[in-house]
Amino acid sequence: MKYTQTQIDLRRKLLSLYYGANAGHIGSSLSCIDVLIALFGIKTDAERVILSKGHAAAALYCVLNHIGEIDDLTLETFYKNGTKLSAHPSANSFLNIPFALGSLGHGFPIACGIAQANQLLKNSDYVYVVMSDGDTNEGTTWEAAHYAVAKKLSNLMVIIDKNNLQGFGRTMDILGDTANNEVWSHIGFEVIEADGHDVAQFKERLQLLKGSSDKPKLIIANTIKGKGVDYMENKMEWHYLPMNAEQYTQALNSLSTLNNA
Repeated sequence: MKYTQTQIDLRRKLLSLYYGANAGHIGSSLSCIDVLIALFGIKTDAERVILSKGHAAAALYCVLNHIGEIDDLTLETFYKNGTKLSAHPSANSFLNIPFALGSLGHGFPIACGIAQANQLLKNSDYVYVVMSDGDTNEGTTWEAAHYAVAKKLSNLMVIIDKNNLQGFGRTMDILGDTANNEVWSHIGFEVIEADGHDVAQFKERLQLLKGSSDKPKLIIANTIKGKGVDYMENKMEWHYLPMNAEQYTQALNSLSTLNNA
């Protein structure tokens, strides 16, 4: 898979934000930024994208900057006093950040509410919610999942950023693999898998799901934590760690070689 220039440029911007803020959650943002690029490249103006894994807020901020919703000066205030761009998304600052999110499991039920409202209003708008596989450890996730099936929320598109790591280790070692096709299909979702770093493939799979049935939809986006920075990839510690100057330079150098293999 070849990275697009947008994927590389937004990774570079994301690393700059985290380095300037001396903050963590870099690996989590790198695992979902391609999914967000794809979603904001395909959604209509009326449709909503909810980032349930709010600790990856910087990825969302970079994508919103790319589409012109967050200007460059505002983006530079990330993590600073008085900023609108806090560590987790805060509500009502921007059109595409309608809700404050951070605690895992909260974004999914919010998305269910929007999807049901759209159905009652008889419009065809989808709502997309990006969750982590860690979200699938939360009870609210499963309540929302059963609700979505019972109400036939066919305009709901759930995306699980499945990087197989969470705050305390590998997901298989915490509560097992609760982000898999069998579990979600059994509940009543229409499920498909995709490479979460291949923007073109992800868009294609998403379009395949749309209108496929009266079931809620789910894409399992197979990803790698820290994707694009070789020393961060698939390393649990980059859920938390900030970069020092040497690591930041090394990360930028890693990006410069992405398409050389």
